[in-house]
Amino acid sequence: MSASNPGPAGSDAGGGVAERLGAGGDPAGPVSGRPVRLAIVDDDALVRAGLRILVGGSPDIEVVAEAGDGDEAVRVAEAHWPDVMLMDIRMPRVDGLAATRRIRERASAPQVIVLTTFDADDYVLEALRGGASGYLLKDTPPLEILAAVRTVASGKAILSPRAIRRLIDHVADPAAGTRRARAKTRLATLTDRETEVAVLVGRGHSNAEIAAELTMSLPTAKGHVSRLLTKMGLNNRVQIALLVHDAELL
Repeated sequence: MSASNPGPAGSDAGGGVAERLGAGGDPAGPVSGRPVRLAIVDDDALVRAGLRILVGGSPDIEVVAEAGDGDEAVRVAEAHWPDVMLMDIRMPRVDGLAATRRIRERASAPQVIVLTTFDADDYVLEALRGGASGYLLKDTPPLEILAAVRTVASGKAILSPRAIRRLIDHVADPAAGTRRARAKTRLATLTDRETEVAVLVGRGHSNAEIAAELTMSLPTAKGHVSRLLTKMGLNNRVQIALLVHDAELL
């Protein structure tokens, strides 16, 4: 593994602003005036080298660490404080899905973009439910991968068109009835105002759009979203959106 020195404990390198379908703390990249700290996780050394070369031409993104499997990825997240991790799925010892869950359970966790050759329904859904803020296939054009890193670092989510198709199919599949009942049970614990906020998150509204829609201040809207995440035990707004879709509240 090749990596630069980690950031200090308690630094702001652990996430992005809560906007649209993302969640986190202070923004990285152009908003903060520093490069996005990126970790690359893939068991193929050639893939890691290619991604490092790709990022090398972008002054606003800095590769701070690499890992060859999910277990190593968890250690990298703790030691090097990346803002974003590009995560493969199929790797030895611990796969990318398990690693994503473990990483996103921690405070000040980096955002995770799953970058894989596999677009099966189960992979997409498990990645998003595990806290990933992005899901891209490895045939995604290089410039779009860089754009995705910037987008996720700013607190938004990014999905490939095929991943979005999987989510649509997910809502319509035969198991939707069971998921609907479970989602409605979880959402029943929310107040009326929290439910309104959750529905707007499910529609892809930003905090500013939620504030305008519900006639509240931006800090109040942000507070509602943060409390939703805490109350529901969720990692990011993608998971709120999945619950709202499962409950058929849209």
